[in-house]
Amino acid sequence: MAEDKNAKLTTERAAQPGTWRFALRALSHRNYRLFFSGQSISLIGTWMTRLATSWLVYRLTHSAWLLGLVGFAGQIPVLLAPFAGVWVDRWNRHRTLVVTQALAMLQSFALAALTLGKVITIGEIFWLSLAQGLINAFDMPARQSFVVEMIGGREDLASAIALNSSMVNAARLLGPSIAGIVIALVGEGYCFLLDGFSYVAVIVSLLLMTVPALAKPAQQRAVLHDLREGFNYVVNFLPVRSVLLLLAVVSLMGMPYGVLMPIFAGKILHGGAHTLGFLMGSVGVGALASAAYLASRKSVLGLGRVVATSAAIFGFGLGAFAGSRILWLSMLLMVVTGAGMMLQMAASNTILQTIVDDDKRGRVMSFYSMSIMGMAPLGSLLAGFLASRIGAPATLAFGGCCCLLGAAWFARQIPSIRQVIRPIYARLGILPEIAVGIRQANEMAEE
Repeated sequence: MAEDKNAKLTTERAAQPGTWRFALRALSHRNYRLFFSGQSISLIGTWMTRLATSWLVYRLTHSAWLLGLVGFAGQIPVLLAPFAGVWVDRWNRHRTLVVTQALAMLQSFALAALTLGKVITIGEIFWLSLAQGLINAFDMPARQSFVVEMIGGREDLASAIALNSSMVNAARLLGPSIAGIVIALVGEGYCFLLDGFSYVAVIVSLLLMTVPALAKPAQQRAVLHDLREGFNYVVNFLPVRSVLLLLAVVSLMGMPYGVLMPIFAGKILHGGAHTLGFLMGSVGVGALASAAYLASRKSVLGLGRVVATSAAIFGFGLGAFAGSRILWLSMLLMVVTGAGMMLQMAASNTILQTIVDDDKRGRVMSFYSMSIMGMAPLGSLLAGFLASRIGAPATLAFGGCCCLLGAAWFARQIPSIRQVIRPIYARLGILPEIAVGIRQANEMAEE
């Protein structure tokens, strides 16, 4: 008995906040382990394609405007995400992801065939990027909403979202670095080819899952009715509205820095594809660090302040990077930028997934996707236009200042947000004093 008790205490201590087992607790769920392993491989290919596409456009055109235009094409379909979110709340999310991943694989193979055949043109890149954007409009809200199903509830949600961020940013670190080497050795086409094969891993992982069927509403209402219901929920719910507005500002003014990175790597830092890989990989280093921090947090309490602070860090890093002309300093500032960017997105995701109603999760996460990816295409066009007029450094500096202003606005909203969100945390047993009271009441009832 004593040995069993000691073993139990050892297990409980290992799962305490601050330990690595606590940070990795979402991996205790089989479905999430499968998803994590398959998606980790696939995302490396995705980031290879992102860098290779930017470099291919730059090599073919040397145009900041066309870099922005292709970025716009790949992201503008996400503005349709709220419509997709209605269907995500109706469809089986597991099967939806299998279909979207298979379509994305075909898109990458098409891009590879045209590039390796040396017949690729800027028009074909534009249309294939647009096709990928349409796929993402359904894939992103489905993937975000499916997280809760994979882990069976909200208890390990923060860990799962933080691990997702780690996965994305490990790929952000490895993918561009590998792509830079592959482009230098054999060209962009092989990056697209490897990306196509990488989708096999995530498709297999999805097919191996055992997912219980969830009850869906028996009565299917009109799509516009459900869309309006989701929109009203987002607009009238202060915490959700404020989080999404800040994400939209940062995505519009700050996130498009990626489309201008080839200019910084080539013209400003006087490098090549490998320099671009180093810069984008540095973003991944910072994002990984922020994901590790988020995974080690014991609760969602205080994440509002984290959202405001991380948006300010992102804006500062972006503005400082715009003024750098030294490679090592630029890489360091990209680490700071990546940390702020990913921490804001992951913390915002955690807050939203914790407080939203389950029957509206797909629609809310579609607005989350639109706030990030839907604003980015408009930002890409704006960044390309401004860069062609005032230069890439001034464009990024302006974007960084806007992010700082957005962070200051959100910080002023935190007291009001806290008043609204506190009863929800109390109902879920997240607030420490409430959780203790519930436990004591249960113990008294048992006695």
